Amino acid sequence: MFLAWNEIKKNKLRFILITGVLMLVSYLVFFLSGLATGLQDMNRESVDKWNATAIILTAESDKSLYQSSMTLDDAESVKAKEIAVIAQMSAIAGNGDKKKNVTIFGIKEDEFIMPSVTEGNVFSEVGEVIASDALIEEGFKVGDKLQLSSTEETLTIVGFTDDARFNAAPVLYSDLNTFDKVKYGESADVNKNNINGVVIKTDDLKNATENDALEVVETETFIRNLPGYTEQNLTLNFMIYFLFVISAVIVAIFLYVLTVQKISMFGIMKAQGISNVYLSKSVIAQTFILATIGVAIGFVLTLITGTFLPSAVPVSFDFPTMLIYGVVLILVAIAGAVFSVLTIVKIDPLKAIGG
Repeated sequence: MFLAWNEIKKNKLRFILITGVLMLVSYLVFFLSGLATGLQDMNRESVDKWNATAIILTAESDKSLYQSSMTLDDAESVKAKEIAVIAQMSAIAGNGDKKKNVTIFGIKEDEFIMPSVTEGNVFSEVGEVIASDALIEEGFKVGDKLQLSSTEETLTIVGFTDDARFNAAPVLYSDLNTFDKVKYGESADVNKNNINGVVIKTDDLKNATENDALEVVETETFIRNLPGYTEQNLTLNFMIYFLFVISAVIVAIFLYVLTVQKISMFGIMKAQGISNVYLSKSVIAQTFILATIGVAIGFVLTLITGTFLPSAVPVSFDFPTMLIYGVVLILVAIAGAVFSVLTIVKIDPLKAIGG
């Protein structure tokens, strides 16, 4: 460690360059991890809020809530500790000034997926909805009349709730009567028994339903099958893992070049009796110091950047994940130093000093 630190102080510019590259790589890794987490949250917030064990959909729906169609009579056949029916549709909602893609959930007020209100009141009449607070930042407020793209019906925002986005769209919660009027218009009375799924809490998933036309889908499985959710996560994670490889390659190249430049010096040190183990530990310690400094600066810069980002950028930092990635970056950098260690071990003292 003594030798490693003294060399860093003596050749500041060289090692600042290495630290700078590691800082930029770690900054990008941390930011991508925050982006991945933020996009995940946008897709699954409302589902996580249910705190449910599973959701029951029709077997032919391919685990999609939108593609599932059943009736309230089907829900009565479900056996679970807690049951909540849900209907779902998508639309474009506008308040006269702003328009936004939204998901509308039709629910029952007395069932467990009913959201808590953070501003305003719960819906009590047909045509009233509770909206995701994500719409507040878009210019919506309590009392706004919403015109929908798919119907002539008008909805009124009477309250807001937090953590309510589904498949990246803010959610509007309404009762089933309001949902039927929005979706079916004049034929609402005929279709009033239609729903899309049944959300359940239970310890016995196998016996939740005996209807062969229905399928019990665990919550995490349902989330993974949301359109684009898995593909999006795989893409961002692949980018992060590829950056780990890039980090190792960059460190390996930098340190190898520095080692080659110092072959004669290492040869003299070995001729003086300094062991390969000591020199190897010095290189590893040097890499550890540089990587730790670079990762720490990248971490701080990421957090600073996060405070200035607009709300439209879906970044959410998960500190345990960032800590794991930071440790991995340091370990990967150390792995990249192995080439330099192997070069040092192979140095012949006599040849290195021109003997």
